[in-house]
Amino acid sequence: QVQVVESGGGLVQPGGSLRLSCAASGRFFSVNTMGWYCQAPGKQRELVAAITSGGSTNYAESVKGRFTISRDNAKNTVYLYMNSLKPEDTAVYYCNVKTKLTAWGREYVNWGQGTQVTVSS
Repeated sequence: QVQVVESGGGLVQPGGSLRLSCAASGRFFSVNTMGWYCQAPGKQRELVAAITSGGSTNYAESVKGRFTISRDNAKNTVYLYMNSLKPEDTAVYYCNVKTKLTAWGREYVNWGQGTQVTVSS
């Protein structure tokens, strides 16, 4: 069983900044790719940013240059630094953590409960 706990959402004015954090804990051999997805009302959940265990990153076009993803492998934690926030960034942000129970086993996908980010004046 893997627990994924997010924190750091809230209300911020346009142009402001937020930092989201997500920690994975529980039973696993390895933590592989960690990422953030967002879901706005009436829309599908979509990738915001992801980072592999080796540090390679991938960003949605809409956040490139504004958001930065990083991770602390020793703490099994991933961060999303959100700068120059826009009203269209308003959504529930979900942490996604891929884990393995053994080195040769299948990969499991674990989701957090989501944290609300609202960008409004």
